[in-house]
Amino acid sequence: MTRRLGSGSLVIATHNAGKLKEISALLEPHGLKCLSAGSLGLPEPAETGSTFVQNALIKARAAAEGSGLAALADDSGLSVAALDGRPGVYTADWAERQWFEGNPGRDWYMAMGKVEGMLQQRGPDTDRACAFHCVLALAWPDGEYAIYEGSASGTISWPPRGTLGFGYDPVFVPTGRDQTFAELDPDEKHRISHRADAFAKLVAEQFG
Repeated sequence: MTRRLGSGSLVIATHNAGKLKEISALLEPHGLKCLSAGSLGLPEPAETGSTFVQNALIKARAAAEGSGLAALADDSGLSVAALDGRPGVYTADWAERQWFEGNPGRDWYMAMGKVEGMLQQRGPDTDRACAFHCVLALAWPDGEYAIYEGSASGTISWPPRGTLGFGYDPVFVPTGRDQTFAELDPDEKHRISHRADAFAKLVAEQFG
């Protein structure tokens, strides 16, 4: 049987205040006080894995070892079937501007354009199936860990539509819908998202 979280503090392996708020809201009903790795002064480890699972574990283990508390990390991204699963673990990297592309930072419209451009190169009949993936890694300071994986299938649409999402949301149309993630009401998106799928599995095993 998988080890269970007790009540108390859980470190969320992130320096992103928005992500901390989102995850805290999901876990608060279960008696957990969530702290961010950033608030504890923990450095961000290099994500050197080649899979979502590996990168999530790198972050969770670093936060658990650095804090002495249980830690939760997520790694997520977009995989496009016709692009052999890319951008995959490099989902955010595709948005990073190169030195010749302007000021440093992430340009998600540019990233979406890269995906669309590569699909168009493959012709008008190219399969546009894709999926968002989310892996949650829960780690304890003694090395024990648990993994929860979620996904949301869909298709790539062009041009981008909607202003409610982020990342690749404006070009992702979830299966069974005609709106992109960026056009859906945020509560509805969170109900059917890859992260919701992964969290449902974590909650069922840890608190069920």
